[in-house]
Amino acid sequence: MRMSWPHQSFSRRRALATATGLAAGAVLPPTGASSRAAAAPAQGPARVTAGEYANPVIWQDFADIDVIRVGNTYYTSASTMHYSPGAPVLRSYDLVHWEIAGHSVPVLDFGAKYDLNGARGYVRGIWASSLAYRPSDRTFYWLGQIDFARTYIYTAPAVEGPWNRLTTISAPYYDAGLLVDGDDTLYVAYGNTTISVAQLSPDGRTQVRTQQVFTTPSSVGTLEGSRFYKINGQYYIFLTRPANGQYILKSSGGPFGPYAMRQVLLDLRGPIPGGGVPHQGGLVQTQNGAWYYLAFVDAYPGGRVPALAPVTWTWDGWPVVQLVNGAWGTSYPSPAVPPPPRQVTPMTGVDIFDGTTLKPRWEWNHNPDNTKWSVDNGLTLRTATVTDDLYWARNTLTHRIQGPTSTATVLLDHSAMRDGDRAGLALLRDSSAWIGVKREGGATRVVMVGGLTMDSGWNTTGTGYELASSAASGSRIWLRASADIRPGAARPGTFSYSTDGITFTRLGPDFSMGNDWRFFMGHRFALFNHATRALGGSVRVTRFELSTP
Repeated sequence: MRMSWPHQSFSRRRALATATGLAAGAVLPPTGASSRAAAAPAQGPARVTAGEYANPVIWQDFADIDVIRVGNTYYTSASTMHYSPGAPVLRSYDLVHWEIAGHSVPVLDFGAKYDLNGARGYVRGIWASSLAYRPSDRTFYWLGQIDFARTYIYTAPAVEGPWNRLTTISAPYYDAGLLVDGDDTLYVAYGNTTISVAQLSPDGRTQVRTQQVFTTPSSVGTLEGSRFYKINGQYYIFLTRPANGQYILKSSGGPFGPYAMRQVLLDLRGPIPGGGVPHQGGLVQTQNGAWYYLAFVDAYPGGRVPALAPVTWTWDGWPVVQLVNGAWGTSYPSPAVPPPPRQVTPMTGVDIFDGTTLKPRWEWNHNPDNTKWSVDNGLTLRTATVTDDLYWARNTLTHRIQGPTSTATVLLDHSAMRDGDRAGLALLRDSSAWIGVKREGGATRVVMVGGLTMDSGWNTTGTGYELASSAASGSRIWLRASADIRPGAARPGTFSYSTDGITFTRLGPDFSMGNDWRFFMGHRFALFNHATRALGGSVRVTRFELSTP
């Protein structure tokens, strides 16, 4: 029986192993709080007054968060699985308003499957990874393991890049947290249930030492998602119990322990009605000494979204999340920070693809064929794959959905399409649907297609079928997809089109966006153009708008 994430909780490694045959982690028991959260009525974000912020602070899919502060600027990184470029870095000046600044992994050059070349990398790639800053060389470091095989470290002088691979380490540091100690030594905490600490060489290129430092008690189950800190001379490893708890280890004896454990939260009611328990994030200190915990909330069908809560410390050095009526607050007083030097770039709004590069809000489904697309005051997508399966089509460009509801509208010039080509706007996940243009026999139709599906091993089980169509005249068409991603149940996505950009006509039935968690990434808007007969056609997108009600 296929179960929705709120009713069954176990490690991501276990979920991936089920599909790939790799060794599994422990299965956790069901959690009552998660079930209660799922039954709550869905609604929009909390209302806030002046001087407050509302959770989630970002209603887009950014999971497995690591958060740091460098001077007056905050940065966070997130998982992206098979999307490329990977490991986005977000920037904020107040922990509440965020912008996407760049990506730590410019290309997923970890094997042909990430190119959709004879194999596929769905639900692989960039998992929980770590972001750190090393003051001694004024360098940002990203560290993550790929495919249970090895660990990669990338560095950059600024989060915008350029990011370059520093080294490859043969040990796979699963769900790792990177610590730059006060004496400039680099340490990595990692593992699933069995937690270890590795020390790296001074240049960060090799492992000097590794040692198991903690074994999770059977009464707790699985712990993973390490974040590594040194605070007031003590070492802390912040760990998640997926997907309903957070624990912390503390050592006064050095980075290799011994460590004591304490529960930070378990089955805590989250700030999003219908969503899960906040977990698997990071701790960060503001300029004036206040502490915050930036976690994510399982909120499918949209994905996993960041929520922020203040933290205090007990007299003997343990963190305590500040609650509101026994729950993670839907709102809190805003962090006291210096005035920002500028406003951050909104995550919604219009992109006219000005200039010659894509903005960092965009990520490809797997690595693109860079000979088949270009940006030059407009996005040109040339057909890169001959297939009838969108899940095999290269150069599908994705954008996160803004919650709780949002609409994407694109202006598409289809005059250079060829017979057999398919181009349009999708709601993309392991179950997908799209609106777009089909060119057949020299004639053009606008169609709504559903029934694109994958099984639990991420193999295609349905390539789609037409649910509605209409003749399309002229060379341009506006395509629109609207998505309701309030968690707690399957939610509708709808499609429409326009020939003038003003009056839109609904096409096809609702598309049901499921809220099962096992694909991990949430639904996304996706622009695509692929051939079913022969390469050579192209489309041009001159405007993309992401709007909220």
